Amino acid sequence: MDEAHQLDIWEGYVDWRNRPALRGRHGGMLAAFFVLIVEILENLAYLANASNLVLYMSKFMHFSPSSAANMVTNFMGTAFLLALLGAFLADAFFTTYRIYLISAAIEFTGLLILTIQAHVPSLKPPPCISVNIKSPCQEVGGAQAVMLFAGLYLVALGVGGIKGSLPPHGAEQFDETTPQGRKQRSSFFNYYVFCLSCGALIAVTLVVWIEDHKGWQWGFGISTATILVSIPVFLLGSPTYRTKVPAGSPISTMFKVLTAAVYNTCSAWIAKNTVMSKSPSYTAETREGEDSEANEKVPNQSLTESIKFLDRAANNERNHSILKCTEKQVEEVKIVLRILPIFMSTMMLNCCLAQLSTFSVQQAATMNTMLGSLKVPPASLPVFPVIFIIILAPVYSRVILPFARKITKTEMGITHLQRIGTGLVLSMVGMVVAALVEMKRKKVATDSELLNSAEPLPITFLWVALQYLFLGSADLFTLAGMMEFFFTEAPSSMRSLATALSWASLAMGYYLSSVLVSIVNDVTGAYRHRPWLFGSNLNYYHLERFYWLMCVLSGLNFLHYLFWANRYKYRSMEPN
Repeated sequence: MDEAHQLDIWEGYVDWRNRPALRGRHGGMLAAFFVLIVEILENLAYLANASNLVLYMSKFMHFSPSSAANMVTNFMGTAFLLALLGAFLADAFFTTYRIYLISAAIEFTGLLILTIQAHVPSLKPPPCISVNIKSPCQEVGGAQAVMLFAGLYLVALGVGGIKGSLPPHGAEQFDETTPQGRKQRSSFFNYYVFCLSCGALIAVTLVVWIEDHKGWQWGFGISTATILVSIPVFLLGSPTYRTKVPAGSPISTMFKVLTAAVYNTCSAWIAKNTVMSKSPSYTAETREGEDSEANEKVPNQSLTESIKFLDRAANNERNHSILKCTEKQVEEVKIVLRILPIFMSTMMLNCCLAQLSTFSVQQAATMNTMLGSLKVPPASLPVFPVIFIIILAPVYSRVILPFARKITKTEMGITHLQRIGTGLVLSMVGMVVAALVEMKRKKVATDSELLNSAEPLPITFLWVALQYLFLGSADLFTLAGMMEFFFTEAPSSMRSLATALSWASLAMGYYLSSVLVSIVNDVTGAYRHRPWLFGSNLNYYHLERFYWLMCVLSGLNFLHYLFWANRYKYRSMEPN
């Protein structure tokens, strides 16, 4: 009876009450289903404001378009970067289950602060009456600015914790020792992006419309209520979850292996120099003896061929007791170092995606946003890629992937790196389309003599929707591919942290966008009277040149990606 009970236990996993998780009772599709529902609610709460925030910052807080764009990219970048913190805490000390609950409470607090500020007129700058460009409106400052940024960055902290804990929490519900479990996990990542898009669809249509027509206090209020509702929904799934037991800090293990490798290299170099100072015959004998000793003491059967420098960390004869490393720890660090170049290659794509939250919304705001008799808010433009992802994600899981598995006769069908590469190519196409559309928009503004007018240009905003379509498709391929790639390839002790690299890549993309805007303005301002991206009138920006620059940088980045992707060996293809 005891032996049968032992076989039923998921080793290394516990339930929500910290008791051993049992096969058949914990984990599986039902547990993952609760995670997917929570993701719809969580992304609705976050994106409802993030997609329209650039207009809130410029119209109600009176920042210039470029300042508002930078603030939004910094906010979104910080939120995604903080996913690393949430994931690290989940791997090392807490569990993904607890991190989600703590983070949801923090995001709720931040949204509540923003709701109160949007509702009370005295907590905002006075409405802007002036239409004269030479006398700008009063920018938010003092206690009002403190309240605004405190609310925003509490939301960022909460969102980061949720993004860092929720995807790995869902992915851990599947048994990776069986082909069916691995296929279900792959489907989970596709449906995670699908649910992310479902939340986004409600956010960029219904909630954005409410913000534009009923007031921002309603938009923030809906987000606050939604994140509050997500907590009991998540708790409903508690009896079904299996949660990975924290295994201590993965970062300290990485530092230990790297330090041990350096220490042993230096020790060997010092020993070699000491021997060299003795007689030649003695040197030859000693070195021969040392070589045979080293061969005995450092077994290489389980160490892979890549990054051989780290193999020296496993030679525990020279190591201080604190620096003693197992071959398993050395291999885990090798895996992390191998996936880092892939992570670096995805930042440029996310820099392109950052434009959808900033300049693309501002472009659409200058155009005719009527769709028949319906006036579409510019911030609802992401509805196009979102609908496309909602259609494509199930088609990919149910049709494309099974077909690819039959053709290639492999379990994966389409590899993770092929998916990421497809996304990088689509992002390049998206930037070409964005540049061409901006050239057309400016030509219409010039021909219509509306360069200095606040009147909508006689060109439909659907032209801007084209770049959303390509970049949205790129997001589907890359985000799901990255999340599954990092989760699958990473050592089990740092899977949350590795999965959070997907969000960190988004963060670095947003930061890179802000840095690029600043560099472009500094360089062009030094050689021209007017920088490319400066002022309050978008019609005088050289946005098309900025988009062409992004296209060139994306092309160079793709070559960098190909270099590393062609040399990468999947863990599943390596000998144990």
